[in-house]
Amino acid sequence: MRTLRLLLSLALPLTPVVVGQTTPAEPKPAAISLPDLSSSLEGLVTRVRPSVVQIFSTGYVTPDESESSTAAALISKQRSTGSGIILSPDGYIVTNSHVVRGARHIQVRLSTTRHGAAGLATFEPEGKLLDAKLIGMDREMDVAVIKIERAGLPSLELANSDRVRQGELVMAFGNPLGLEGSVSMGVVSSTAREIHPDDMLTYIQTDAPINPGNSGGPLIDAEGHVIGINTFILSQSGGSEGLGFAIPSNMVNIVYRQLRREGHVHRGRIGISVQTITPEIAEGLKLPRDWGVVVSDVAPDGPADQAGVKIGDVVLTLNGRTLRTARQLESYIYRSPMKGRVTLEVQRGSGQLSIEVPVIDSVDDPQRFADMVNPENNLVRRLGILAIGIDKNLAALLPDLRNPYGVVVAAGSTSTDLTSGTGLQPGDVIYSVNGTIVTTVEALRKKLDEFKTGDSIVTQIERSGHLMYVPVELE
Repeated sequence: MRTLRLLLSLALPLTPVVVGQTTPAEPKPAAISLPDLSSSLEGLVTRVRPSVVQIFSTGYVTPDESESSTAAALISKQRSTGSGIILSPDGYIVTNSHVVRGARHIQVRLSTTRHGAAGLATFEPEGKLLDAKLIGMDREMDVAVIKIERAGLPSLELANSDRVRQGELVMAFGNPLGLEGSVSMGVVSSTAREIHPDDMLTYIQTDAPINPGNSGGPLIDAEGHVIGINTFILSQSGGSEGLGFAIPSNMVNIVYRQLRREGHVHRGRIGISVQTITPEIAEGLKLPRDWGVVVSDVAPDGPADQAGVKIGDVVLTLNGRTLRTARQLESYIYRSPMKGRVTLEVQRGSGQLSIEVPVIDSVDDPQRFADMVNPENNLVRRLGILAIGIDKNLAALLPDLRNPYGVVVAAGSTSTDLTSGTGLQPGDVIYSVNGTIVTTVEALRKKLDEFKTGDSIVTQIERSGHLMYVPVELE
């Protein structure tokens, strides 16, 4: 397929013309006519469209705390729709995790290609919905992998998103507002947009119209390759305002391969905390420069500590790449292979050192337990939590617990987060209530039902390896 490039056939001279001076004639770029451009766009859509699917998920949601607190109101069924990309002929599909989060039933609708008498391709949604299995999801990256039992499917390739350039022509495919098989066109507005200061992920920003329902669909380059998956928009009206954001395909590829192979994602770490250097930090700490990355903490006995990294070191490069922000270092570490090694060039005082540090797997995020529960079986209404009892399988994920029993806090049961400080947090393990040991979710519910609202309730929990008493209020 021809690369989609619209060239101007007329151009203004960029240098002044001097009388009596001759300059060699420059070759004029070949122009593409509008019909040729239109034909190229149609051909790209014909290639890509069959690999974009519509996803329907049915799950359970809980209301806001302001709503009725009766048992009947605590659980309601919700059906949502989004988009997905077929990445392998045997039915592996990538989408956003928020499209299938909490789903009890996932279904996929494929597109059927038909050719008319004039040879023109048209697309129709298949009438039958196919059941899909959740292979795994990563909430932090907002990527999920599902699978349908179908062979010989048309699939797309993930491109190298490091090569994406600002101003590049792109197309967004998906099912906005449930309108199956839609396509829109725009350009790359930014190649590495940072939305939140603490996020290690940067996004591809595009002005191609994206709306709810596009989530999980592909952002396609001019060659028909996936450079990102459309994830969210920034909008004051609720509709597209030309501020759409896609997860870069390189990051999608890392998560996709790990979820497909193991069902979960490994996160690399080397045991340091870093901060982006500001002029104020540089002046106060008398650092050699007012930009870059400084080591603010080194985990005792961690990989970096054992390799010789010190608090106050200025990290100049990682594997030869110059670092300007803390996010860059964290992203590079995350993308490094487990059991591999990275080389840090650091400045300490007036000298420079090269330090090789092994990369190890980080401790799993406590939020991972939220994917193991549902309100039907795991709701502890009086604490406002979703919880799961420790069994052999769960104990294998928590090998260093003080006790082989207990109930893990998976998530809050409402749309708001669990309170921090004195409240329960995801990942906490509840061992007892007012001195009575609890080993299952049902035992925890039964014990709490013995108390009235306003009674003094104290749980013994384990959090981050430490035992502590946490007072709680009953709902």
